[in-house]
Amino acid sequence: MKEWMYEHKIYVIIAVVIASVAIFYLLGDSKSPVSNVENIFPADVNAEKQNEAQPSNIKEPENIIVDVKGQVKLPGVYSSSQGERVIDVINRAGGLTENADETQVNFAEHVQDAMVIYIPAKGEEGIGPAAIAGVTKTGSDKQAKINLNKANETELQNLPGIGPSKATAIIEYRETIGLFKSIEDLKNVSGIGDKTFEKLKESITVQ
Repeated sequence: MKEWMYEHKIYVIIAVVIASVAIFYLLGDSKSPVSNVENIFPADVNAEKQNEAQPSNIKEPENIIVDVKGQVKLPGVYSSSQGERVIDVINRAGGLTENADETQVNFAEHVQDAMVIYIPAKGEEGIGPAAIAGVTKTGSDKQAKINLNKANETELQNLPGIGPSKATAIIEYRETIGLFKSIEDLKNVSGIGDKTFEKLKESITVQ
């Protein structure tokens, strides 16, 4: 009888040990998925934050302003962008009038900021009094010249060496003394000497 009780105690101890080991492994396995989820979730969140923090390499097109004058249906100031050509802006201005002289304009030229696109009429000499900033005749690389007798202050400031004060002085001279008879008369304007005149004489005209 004593031997049977002794053996029974041994079996009970072995059963408890086996049960403890089984519970240990079961608890360990049940925690593993939770641990894995906790490890993965922050990584996904961090990746999302990194993607949001990365600056975009896509550059927005630069907006520029172009003044369209002359023989167009809707002359005025238009917004454009780098890469557009003269023909694109003219189309935006309603297209050419029936009196426009297409032979004097380079429609394939790229537009630039503060550019004035002047479309002359048929029979009009030159490109026009206010045409500046690279609108050229077909087959010619020469830029249009500023007419000292008709250009406004903004157009005069496109000349080399002419700022707001000198542009105002040119306008005042024209209104008080009279129209310029030659480009050399520009040296009679206060603040414009020989050096300034040499810089801009190739860019001006009188008509």
